[in-house]
Amino acid sequence: MFITIEGIEGSGKSTQIGNIAGYLREAGLECLITREPGGTGIGEKIRTILLNRDHHMLDPMAELLLYTADRAQHIREKILPALQSGMAVVCDRFIDSTIAYQGAARGIGPQTIHELSRLVLPDLRPDVTFLLDLSPEVGLLRAWKEIESGNRDGGQSRFEREKIRFHETVREGYLALAAAEPERFRIIDAADPPERVRDAIFSVLRERLTVREDLFHRNMPT
Repeated sequence: MFITIEGIEGSGKSTQIGNIAGYLREAGLECLITREPGGTGIGEKIRTILLNRDHHMLDPMAELLLYTADRAQHIREKILPALQSGMAVVCDRFIDSTIAYQGAARGIGPQTIHELSRLVLPDLRPDVTFLLDLSPEVGLLRAWKEIESGNRDGGQSRFEREKIRFHETVREGYLALAAAEPERFRIIDAADPPERVRDAIFSVLRERLTVREDLFHRNMPT
């Protein structure tokens, strides 16, 4: 099972990633927690370039190619081996982030991103994607509170420093993706308290695991 979690800055992804992994492990599944950018040694080096607050002049196409390079390494080094071994994979951001941030907000457009994606992740799509949705005003307020408290690295705040319209466009991009693939996406109201967000996610996981178990038993030889 391949699960991704998406959302703008301050949506609470990190908190819910841990909850998802805990739920899956209690259900008896081995679980890999990973993230993009990052997730590999090479990816972490790319991450420092992409999120560095001083790199405000990074060209949008260069940004896209760095994310694509990170994903190519990530898929082959971590994600595919884990899935092939029967583990569940829970990833903080994946291809949908690229479409929302670089495709929609940076204005590169979906065609270029999909062409690059075909080279990097043929036939690999998440089984379920949780979109933690909330207004950019609330998300950025949360994100900066975390940075100012020292719970997040202020040096990696390049996206938090973007104008509010950028984040509004990212959100719009996410919602368009969710509308286009309702069978994969589950939109969760991230303005709710973390416990309510957790419970909404658990409800979806419970449903998915039940379906998965039913299919397993149905395909068992008699």
